Amino acid sequence: MVEVVIDCIRMSLMTQNRVVILKDNAQERYLPIWIGHFEADAITYELQEIVHKRPLTHDLLKSTISNLGGEVQRIVVTELRRPDDIFYAKIVVKVDDRDVEIDSRPSDAIALAVRVKVPIFVDESVMEVAAVVPEKDVEETGEEPEAVDGSDDRLQIFKDFVETLDLDNLNDDE
Repeated sequence: MVEVVIDCIRMSLMTQNRVVILKDNAQERYLPIWIGHFEADAITYELQEIVHKRPLTHDLLKSTISNLGGEVQRIVVTELRRPDDIFYAKIVVKVDDRDVEIDSRPSDAIALAVRVKVPIFVDESVMEVAAVVPEKDVEETGEEPEAVDGSDDRLQIFKDFVETLDLDNLNDDE
């Protein structure tokens, strides 16, 4: 199991979809998980300590577990199923002397975890297939990045487009 923290929540400018980025506590790797905007808001509200007049869904879940005598221990992102790239998670709740695992979407489990302040874990197998490791900077590695010689056919379309732009008249509106 890999312990992670919430690094950030981002929004795609093209689709308005949200992604929560989980950061590995032990090394420089990140797990992006696409989530719904309601869940993103629920996580953000709690992280920013925004108080609502009435409980939100994840607040209700928190109080229900507590009122029934349970205590959330941790949440775990347990698997990633291909080909649809669907993440699965478990909320681990201590009830009496036993741990009860509740199936959950990762977004709901994370929204609950930030409310009850429990650790978030990701199964190592999920990290191995879905985590992203940032590329090293030139300053860190001392190596220059590979030069792009323009021979890539996919880039030729953009090169042709840029060459057709008339930039001489750019300031004519002034």
